[in-house]
Amino acid sequence: MKGIDLDNNNIYIDKDGLLSSGTETTQNTWMDAKIDNFAVTPRNGKVVELNALWYNALKTLENLANKFDEKSLADNYKKIAAKHQKEFQNQFYNKKKKSLYDVIGDDKIRPNQLFSISTTYPVIKPSSEIGKTIFKTCTTKLLTKYGLRTLAKGEEGYIPYYQGNARERDMAYHQGVVWVWLIGLYHDALKNIINDEKDRLEKEKLLIEYEKLIKNVYSSFKIEVYDVGIGSISELYNSQMPFIAGGTFAQAWSVSEVLKILSKMK
Repeated sequence: MKGIDLDNNNIYIDKDGLLSSGTETTQNTWMDAKIDNFAVTPRNGKVVELNALWYNALKTLENLANKFDEKSLADNYKKIAAKHQKEFQNQFYNKKKKSLYDVIGDDKIRPNQLFSISTTYPVIKPSSEIGKTIFKTCTTKLLTKYGLRTLAKGEEGYIPYYQGNARERDMAYHQGVVWVWLIGLYHDALKNIINDEKDRLEKEKLLIEYEKLIKNVYSSFKIEVYDVGIGSISELYNSQMPFIAGGTFAQAWSVSEVLKILSKMK
C-alpha cells in the first residue's frame, strides 16, 4: 500500500515510514547497469542506502528548522525521523548474515549498507553492536586494497573480473568487481565508529586501524596514478588477482575519495 507519492517512478514513503522506489525494470540507484529493458541488479523496493540517506535528510531538515526557530516544523521532522529509524533497524538488519539487507527481501552482502553508519546523521549508531557487526562483515567480505567489492564472493551472481564484450562487462559492473569510490564510504564509516566510541582502549585500537587504512590507500594508489591514466585513478578493479584496472581510466569520484582519505595523513 502506497503512502505519500513523491514521483512518477514508483517512489513513495510507505506506511511504515520507509522509502520505496522503482520497478523490476528501472534502475534508481548508483548500481544502474541496464541492457535494453533488463536491469542487471534490480534493486526496486526499500533500498538500504536510499533509506539511510533519507533519514540523514530528515535529520538535516530538523537541524535547519531548529536553527531558524521553526520549532513545530523541527518537531515534525524529528517525529518522522524517529519512526523511520525504528523501522529501519527492525527491518533491515539480517542477524543470520550479520549484515543489512541490500533491499528488503534481498540478503546479498553489498557495500551499500555502509551508508547506514557513514553519514552525518547515521540511521544506525556506528559504535553499537549492529554498527560494528556490519562494518566487520564489510571488512571481511568486501574490502580490498583498491576499494570494496560490489558483491561478496560466494553470493549468487558473483563475477570477479570486468572483461569481455559490452554485455559481459555490464553484467559484471556491480556484481563483484571493486569500485574505488567505495573506499571513501568505508573510511567515513570507520571515522564515525571512532568518534562514537566511548571506551578508551577500544578507541585506541580503532585509531590504529584507521592509520593503517590511510597508509594502505597511499601505498596502493601512489603507483596507480602513473599507470592506466597518468595523474588519475580508474573507476574500478578486478576483485581477485590480478587486480587489473577497468572502466573509465580517469574517474572523478575515485580521485576525490582517495584524496579525501590522503588528506588525513599525518
